[in-house]
Amino acid sequence: MKRLLWVGLFLLGIWLAVSQFSGLAGQGRFDSLIVDFGDDLTPAQIQSQLQKLPAGVSAFPNSEFSGPENLYVLQGDRQLLKTLRQSSLADLTEHIEPNYIYSAAFVPNDPDYSKQWNLRSINAEAAWDRATGKAVTVAVIDTGIAAVPDLKGTRIVKGYDFVNDVTEAKDDNGHGTHVAGTIAQSTNNRLGVAGVAFEAALMPLKVLSASGGGTVADIAEAIRFAADHEAQVINLSLGGAGDSQVLKDAIDYAHNKGVFIVAAAGNANRNAAEYPARYAHVMAVAATGPAGEKAPYSNYGAGVDIAAPGGAAQPDSAAGGILQNTIDPQTGKPVFLSLQGTSMAAPHVAGVAALVRSVGIENPDQIGEILRQSARRIEEDSLNHFGAGHLDAAAAVRLAQQSALNFHDFFRWLHENGYLSPKFWLDGGVIALWPKVLMVLGSYLLAWVLRVYWPFTWTSPLNWGLILGSSGLFFFKGFYIFDLPQWPLRVVGSSVAELGTAVQGSPLLNPIFASVLIPFCLIALLLSHQSLKWFAIGITLGTAACLSVSAISDPGLVWLGQGLGARFFLLTNALLCLGLAYLATKAAEGRPA
Repeated sequence: MKRLLWVGLFLLGIWLAVSQFSGLAGQGRFDSLIVDFGDDLTPAQIQSQLQKLPAGVSAFPNSEFSGPENLYVLQGDRQLLKTLRQSSLADLTEHIEPNYIYSAAFVPNDPDYSKQWNLRSINAEAAWDRATGKAVTVAVIDTGIAAVPDLKGTRIVKGYDFVNDVTEAKDDNGHGTHVAGTIAQSTNNRLGVAGVAFEAALMPLKVLSASGGGTVADIAEAIRFAADHEAQVINLSLGGAGDSQVLKDAIDYAHNKGVFIVAAAGNANRNAAEYPARYAHVMAVAATGPAGEKAPYSNYGAGVDIAAPGGAAQPDSAAGGILQNTIDPQTGKPVFLSLQGTSMAAPHVAGVAALVRSVGIENPDQIGEILRQSARRIEEDSLNHFGAGHLDAAAAVRLAQQSALNFHDFFRWLHENGYLSPKFWLDGGVIALWPKVLMVLGSYLLAWVLRVYWPFTWTSPLNWGLILGSSGLFFFKGFYIFDLPQWPLRVVGSSVAELGTAVQGSPLLNPIFASVLIPFCLIALLLSHQSLKWFAIGITLGTAACLSVSAISDPGLVWLGQGLGARFFLLTNALLCLGLAYLATKAAEGRPA
């Protein structure tokens, strides 16, 4: 009985929610109504009807051009709208509806905003319609912050210079000011450029000297200072080698006080994030270029959580970099410089974290999860260049507001993030789960068919052959271990057909490996062996399944591309493998396994 009661309450809740759902069409703001009289009515007839309006309500043509359409506007609310729609006036009108107020999407008037491809690439404009970072403080642990003109309108709170042990954290390098500008450059001030969370406050904490170097002790103290002085977000556009328990303890301290911490993954094009980005409570940010590609310098692989614009400037142009107002370290004078690096990528994430924090998400773990879930996923990312994907400010803010969203916004969020697409539910993401499952199942199906005609005993070598020939231990491809090269995991996670390109991490197959050649060699070498012959037969059947599924789902071959030629090649070799396995099984029939 209790179970039936819960079911009834659930169904009642669903009915109430659906009955109240009006969608975006009925959610606009308005303080006036439109009355669209029929085109065939005369002015006298219209005036006669207008005299029937409730006392104190007057209607006027919308403009001098309203005559042909008989379009009138009157002040009113939803109650008056309901009254008019139920009155005799409705019989002589084509429409009685709200005079909704639309607004222009916010686009900053900063003159060089058009050069900030990075802000458009993270959908900042759509995010600004919902959040601007107000009442959030972001600590910039860097070279300090200089009083450049385009930070004049940004609130700067009290910080500290841990390099020189003074209270004012002046910038004598320019790096910290540039980073701070990405987070909260004064925006819509008809000067320079814009920032991600332009209503957030900045806390300058200098830990790097004029040369750009700084110690772990200073960085750790700055992190604790930020946590103790009500910073909600910390940006660390710095890093290096060497594990420090003092630094890790400081990060844990700040995290336990509710601070969300962002750090640059590093610029060594290395297969792992640097410290402190690699610590557990830090979001490590890799860098992308203007086209969304991995920036050539950016670290990747182990520890990378998300990717954001870091810039990839060409030798003869700065257009691909990140433009912000900072200082010339040689003269100390304000300049607008285009820089690149994961140092430039991290503050984009810190700024979006401030947007998310400003709409009421306080738990740092929840902020991190929102950033990851809202990121635009990159389907082909076997080397983990992008972590959860490309940073998306608008999607992050919408997801942060999910608890207050209506049905329409919720389903729009589902659609925009692919959750309503059947492909999403059938796609295993980076390692293409379902094709791999089909390869394994297909290899066992082929083995079962052969067993019907040529009975044999299932053995461990046969099972291993079926698995390694069809899919390999594919789940290893998703493992990223610090300080270890990732290619051995890719090799272990590859089938025989994929080994030709496993080291490079290419999704394309090498025709030499993706053919009957290796199974033929194994059969020739092992057919006389008492047990390993079944391993060779399993490899052959697994390869047949792998090539068949690849021909259907992803027929990509080095040298042959992805067209009909590649499909024909894969299917032909799949049939050859099947025939080879048949002959080998027949030859092995009756011999002890």
